[in-house]
Amino acid sequence: MRTPNGASTWRISETSFSRHQVTADLPVQLTKGTRETRVSDAIREIPGPVGPLEALIDKPAGPPRAAVVFAHPLPIQGGTMHTKVVFQGAKALTRVGCAVLRFNFRGVGRSAGTWDEGRGEMDDYRAALDFMAAQYPDLELWAAGFSFGSHIAMTSGADDNRVCTLIGIAPPVDRYEFASVKLSTKPKFIIHGERDELISLKAIREFYARLHEPKELVEIDRANHLFDGQASEVGDALEELLTDFSCKTL
Repeated sequence: MRTPNGASTWRISETSFSRHQVTADLPVQLTKGTRETRVSDAIREIPGPVGPLEALIDKPAGPPRAAVVFAHPLPIQGGTMHTKVVFQGAKALTRVGCAVLRFNFRGVGRSAGTWDEGRGEMDDYRAALDFMAAQYPDLELWAAGFSFGSHIAMTSGADDNRVCTLIGIAPPVDRYEFASVKLSTKPKFIIHGERDELISLKAIREFYARLHEPKELVEIDRANHLFDGQASEVGDALEELLTDFSCKTL
């Protein structure tokens, strides 16, 4: 199993990977090379602090080796569990053997409740961790998120002893403190766009420099904050980072 061998930063050029643009949850089986993923389970609900949370579970073709909770971007800016980067990230994680829970924060889609300035959304994420920990009690539990969702996921994961890995895609490090993440010694994987217009690459590099090892940073060439036209490269980066990774060998 692969583990982060100290701090490292590497780049992905736009032509490094073949494109496979998939932008919706379709009733088809996805393949990449020899890896396969199962169709997303039917839309379901999980218990939330203020009522049910709309959710999807993506499962690998074989027995899962880790369970992941993947948080979506800012709800008041249109973020949902179907956002392209979240979709591509979840599919990539299933291709490397993970069971992945995507869910809508309160007030999004069919999830109960209303926007709560991040406080309630943190509680929603903790409820999702509870659900996956109960569903997969013998598996590693990883916390992942995109943009606002990376703040929620990485902070919740850093504070939760059940979570052993933190994954942040375009984390808004200039808008939230990420205090628990900076103190955490859990493995941390960061993916960021070179041309992110909201959170500068300079800010990400400064944040990354303050993180404890083990850690890895991937910078995707020419990508903006939403990874427009390059969402599949986020999935490719996750596969490259996590194909042979396990917390247990740390």
